[in-house]
Amino acid sequence: MEEYHVVVIGSGTAGQTAAYDLNEKGLRVAVVERSDHPGGTCSQYGCQPKKWFYEATETIFRCRHLEGKGIAGIPRGVWPEVLREKSRFTSAVPQRTVEGFQKAGIAFFRGEARFKDSETLQAGDTTLKASFFLVATGARPMPLPFEGAEHMITSSDFLELENLPPRMIFVGGGFISFEFAHFAARLGPPQMQIHILEAAERPLGPFDEEMVQLLVEASRDEGIEVLSNVKITSLERKSSGIVVSTASGENFEGDLVVHGAGRVPDLDGLNLEAAGVNHSRRGIEVDASMRTSNERIFALGDCAATIQLARVADEEGHTAAANILAELRGGRPAAMDYGAVPSMLFTCPQYGMVGKTEENLREEGMPYRKSFGKNLSWPTYQRLGMKHAAYKILAAEDGKVLGAHILSDNGCGLVTTFKLAMHQKMTVDELYRACIMTPYPSRESDIIYMLKPLLSG
Repeated sequence: MEEYHVVVIGSGTAGQTAAYDLNEKGLRVAVVERSDHPGGTCSQYGCQPKKWFYEATETIFRCRHLEGKGIAGIPRGVWPEVLREKSRFTSAVPQRTVEGFQKAGIAFFRGEARFKDSETLQAGDTTLKASFFLVATGARPMPLPFEGAEHMITSSDFLELENLPPRMIFVGGGFISFEFAHFAARLGPPQMQIHILEAAERPLGPFDEEMVQLLVEASRDEGIEVLSNVKITSLERKSSGIVVSTASGENFEGDLVVHGAGRVPDLDGLNLEAAGVNHSRRGIEVDASMRTSNERIFALGDCAATIQLARVADEEGHTAAANILAELRGGRPAAMDYGAVPSMLFTCPQYGMVGKTEENLREEGMPYRKSFGKNLSWPTYQRLGMKHAAYKILAAEDGKVLGAHILSDNGCGLVTTFKLAMHQKMTVDELYRACIMTPYPSRESDIIYMLKPLLSG
């Protein structure tokens, strides 16, 4: 049996963040990983690799809008070349991850992790004892309850495709489906047929309904058809392609069907019951310190019942590590605050949000004021020829920003500005003054136009 101060289960972004924080403070730390590809989803099958496809997609998107406005000839996307460049990065991640642990003095064990009790973990053939455990096992594609689901490919498979076929169907109207559909529309063969099939009344449920509809319209202009209230009953592979049958009797046929219906916490085999750790379908239950029902065990990242985003996982890793250090070495405890977490869809245009939606505020009965604009004709968008730019800013009666929603080619930068304003509890008047002296003209300088209708007068 080997003993450590802390054992981390999972080598993704959450686990790595916590492991390095604790190791740097002199604790004996071990990491357990069952995958043959250490490093986690974000760096190999999610955030990082998808950006290789997004950068090429955005370049083509901008050129299409600028055709006849100074650009002659739209560049053609070459999917295999983007795949090659992406793979150069992702193929190095596993070795780099393990070497990083070794160089830092963090023990690394490869194997299935299973709790024997609240203080002991079986990791492959090795038994590990620790004062604290951190569970950071991530998430996996959600099982779907219809016949023929095995004919779908996962999002990881999509990012390894050597070529794109002419007909693609995405099951589920969430992040994965929208982003990958936009990649395919620009990087795939001409005149692609792309469908997104959503079972609920509308796609992108956590996002603002009005803004989502604008993104759906922008997607339609790129040849992406988004359909809601589609109850899939089965998938069948035929010689002509894969047939998706629905409860309404309408069928869809594609060359490839992609699982984009979300992910669920990956807790299989951990035997959490033996460690006294409560969990549900949403994941492991945690408090603001990231502690589970067992105060010696923390959960973070996509396996916790919180928000499945990479930077949230990083912050949860820092928070858990700070609380362990506070208990062992003294110091200031930490707590998570999910009040201003930005979410970003890397579609073209991007759709980003932070804070509340109008639906949230109505449900909570909270009074608010709104500034909204769509199909913006500001010079920043005239120059690009973009017709689907939009925004919605929500403010409380005292002027504090409650939510911001941006449809733009630089949604990331704009949403980040509003996130910082929310963290600093700035009023719209204060944010307006702070944004006057921004680089001009730019998307960020447009923020003053968004805020002007909300000023106190």
